[in-house]
Amino acid sequence: MNTIEQPVSPAKPSLTAALMAGFDAIANHLGLILFPFTLDVFLWFGPHLRLKKLVEEVINQIESLPGIDTQQAASAMQLNREVWLVIAERFNLFSVFRSFPVGIPSLMASRQPLLTPLRPPVDWEVTSVGIAAGWWLILTILGLVAGAFYFVLVAQASLNGKVEWRKVVEQWPWSTLQVLYLALFLGALLLAISIPGSCLITVATFSGLGVAQFSFLLFGALVLWLLFPLFFSVHGIFTFQYKMWASVRQGARLIRMTLPKTSLLFLSILVISEGLDTLWRVPDEKSWLSLVGVAGHAFIATSLLAASFIYYRDASLWVQRMIQQAILVEGKNIRA
Repeated sequence: MNTIEQPVSPAKPSLTAALMAGFDAIANHLGLILFPFTLDVFLWFGPHLRLKKLVEEVINQIESLPGIDTQQAASAMQLNREVWLVIAERFNLFSVFRSFPVGIPSLMASRQPLLTPLRPPVDWEVTSVGIAAGWWLILTILGLVAGAFYFVLVAQASLNGKVEWRKVVEQWPWSTLQVLYLALFLGALLLAISIPGSCLITVATFSGLGVAQFSFLLFGALVLWLLFPLFFSVHGIFTFQYKMWASVRQGARLIRMTLPKTSLLFLSILVISEGLDTLWRVPDEKSWLSLVGVAGHAFIATSLLAASFIYYRDASLWVQRMIQQAILVEGKNIRA
């Protein structure tokens, strides 16, 4: 009886090597950090698009509805009012330019500063829900377009070791279109998930603060579990020029076949980015030292994005080799 030789399994992609290569690639192309750096400087020193008065009007209208005059409902509404007013006090609608799933990273989009080292920023108040929705839509689309350009540059720098501007200009419009398709798909998916979840949280809010917090955490964990297979949904567009749906399917398959190591990559990116963001936020928003944090965040965020592209490419090649190896072994078994 013939003995079938089992081919040696190819080495799995290295998480450490991907992270190191990503930081090296951006260190050799430092100009790429100007994208997040410039966005953060604008969100810090530029005009702020505010929703405070609009939020106050909406809350007043809700409080005037019948059935809100009970003691329990009034207490819950007062708590919600204070929370939303604190959010509206800092929220800058221009931060929507930091779009998802593709966008330019931003430290100030999460920090939402009110002051600067020079002078308080100019505030522009949005006066109606329609105008706010229009601004949100325009800024989201512009953020996706700019984010696609940024992603193309980072992908080329990390995967090819250089930026070819002719290919960037050629690839950018097509990549932007695929990104818009992906944003619509993810938006519809989130809407389908959030409608029952928001109803559950709303009901839990009137049951007490502890129940509301538990419901919110449970809903967040559920959303994370459902969306984790889409972690690499955008990478195929910029790495192998896959169309949107092919990129989603390939990303989900890659995560399924490399789940332990990809989970470790996700956790590493989360710990590094959030841990260092805590450090970058230490200087007061009125201090020029915050510029150091802005620059540090720009470098770290861009490097981690580059590392994710490198890991995705290596993992995709490994998955392809494993599939080809399985087909080869199956063919030899059939012939035997």
